[in-house]
Amino acid sequence: MTLQERRDLTFLLLSGLFLGTMAMLNILGLTRFVTLGAIGGWPLIVAVGALPYPLTFLCTDLISEIWGESKANQLVWIGLLLNGWIVFILWLGGVLPGTDSSTYFEVQRLAFGSVGASMVAYMTAQFTDVRLFHFWKQLTGGRALWLRNNGSTLISQLVDTTAVVLISHLAGDVLPIDTSLPVVPQLLNLIAAGYVFKLIAALIDTGPFYLLVNWLRRWLDVPGAGSELSSISD
Repeated sequence: MTLQERRDLTFLLLSGLFLGTMAMLNILGLTRFVTLGAIGGWPLIVAVGALPYPLTFLCTDLISEIWGESKANQLVWIGLLLNGWIVFILWLGGVLPGTDSSTYFEVQRLAFGSVGASMVAYMTAQFTDVRLFHFWKQLTGGRALWLRNNGSTLISQLVDTTAVVLISHLAGDVLPIDTSLPVVPQLLNLIAAGYVFKLIAALIDTGPFYLLVNWLRRWLDVPGAGSELSSISD
């Protein structure tokens, strides 16, 4: 396998993981909430669609580190188009004549109820992640890999989680909210639970991120800390 083939294959793999995860997020989304445990008696409840979501930030961070900010932003835009395509197919499947399926229309209802929140949060969080990643990279001169990985992801994940919960409730009304109880504490609980899960995932992926960056730099022949393929001629 030539060097260019290795670079193309790696970019395709990372892009596929990113886009596949985005597709799962939109389809599974809010179809079920799962309890991942408890912290001091406080249940950690997150939407099933959020389970693979931290992987998207690992993918964009790796692409930002190896290919540069422009490639990462291109992938974010393609992800937005994918979101629109999924919504279109869900809509088309509902308006065409066919057999009745309560399961399909329930999934469609939940997807439509959360898609606005998902797309707004997605654009805001992913572009925030890419921009902050390169801000920290420029500030440290390509050093402190842990800082740009965690600093960008932790802030963007807070933006994402807050936007998804608030917009899903205010615009879609698809969250498991008990209307007989005060709403604000329940929303704050969902935001906190989602963010804690993503915080833990982000901290856990620091080690794999270091290993993958070091391995990819050797395998893809990207010399020197802080250098990118976008600035290297083949």
